[in-house]
Amino acid sequence: MPLECPHEEVLAVVECRDWDDSSRDLILLAFAVADRRQALDESRRRFLKYAIGTTAVAGATAVGCAALFPLLDQLSSLPRKRDGLQSISEPGDYELSMVSDGRIRTYLLHLPPAYVSQTSLPLVIVLHGGGGNAGGIVTTTGMSLKADEESFIAVYPNGTGRLADHLLTWNACNCCGYAMDEDIDDVGFIKSLVTELQTKLSIDLKRVYVTGISNGAMMAYRLACELPEMVAAIAPVAGALNCEDCQPSEPMSAIIFHGTADEHVPYDGGVGSKSLEARVDKPVSYAVSFWVEQNGCSPVPHVGEFGSIRRETYSGGAKGAEVTLYTIKGGGHAWPGGKAAWRGGDAPTQEISATDLMWEFFARHPKE
Repeated sequence: MPLECPHEEVLAVVECRDWDDSSRDLILLAFAVADRRQALDESRRRFLKYAIGTTAVAGATAVGCAALFPLLDQLSSLPRKRDGLQSISEPGDYELSMVSDGRIRTYLLHLPPAYVSQTSLPLVIVLHGGGGNAGGIVTTTGMSLKADEESFIAVYPNGTGRLADHLLTWNACNCCGYAMDEDIDDVGFIKSLVTELQTKLSIDLKRVYVTGISNGAMMAYRLACELPEMVAAIAPVAGALNCEDCQPSEPMSAIIFHGTADEHVPYDGGVGSKSLEARVDKPVSYAVSFWVEQNGCSPVPHVGEFGSIRRETYSGGAKGAEVTLYTIKGGGHAWPGGKAAWRGGDAPTQEISATDLMWEFFARHPKE
């Protein structure tokens, strides 16, 4: 049975601004599943029909909202959208996909106004937290705005999950969720992503950096362990170095941000009282000590304190490597200077900007 409305009308319905955020999220969830041709079991199909029917269709003012019902009955019939780097020729924002380890992997790409094919720019890889997605971390960090100011390329990869665009995770050693359970090769994906980008864009391969929050920060640590030849420096936010077999072959500069009141990834290690998994995280001090020793930095830091912020800098490492820790006293599970990672999430301190500070750090630490 054909759809009862043209595809462009359906898109217009989804973009309707008369719905509240929760209703729009449900609709976008349904379309995300449809767009990737993932099957829905009957219980989920009924739930989506009920949720959209009661909270969205009944309260919407846009014409054509009822078209969602036949659409939900034919989720698998919608065509996939596949974009490639071949279409990129100017600065802007792009939604892209590639194949890695036999899977379709997606990512957002931001090219700053200064981008021209003749000039190589740094690349900053920004990894969302567990249960998040690329679009969310763009908002949380404000990294694209920083990219425009400082002229670097920002890329926001998506993890994997049972849904195409929501509740995504990274396989970061002992965390998290779907990616860990399915043993997804996320290290291979990020390596392939950088390779793909460098073949189509002008990237300075001595200035490839990785940051992330929570599960994304854990993934940043794992990439530093396993791809030190590719990554120049990392900036984990509210994450833990939980990889037992971390044996990087090169020095790795790291700037670390963590709040002492983090209940998801505890500052002092252990099981977070708000963690969704019974996972034991290593303390922040373990990550700092590991990279200080690995880099051959001085074990005695330069310390600075202001407000609720304590900064420790360990310098003098091989090839100019440095480790800096920003401790936010009383700080929760959040991106300093940014926005809450999710509705109802911990409010980030505004005393410092992790985005600004990590870029300053990255700029000082290209790969030698």
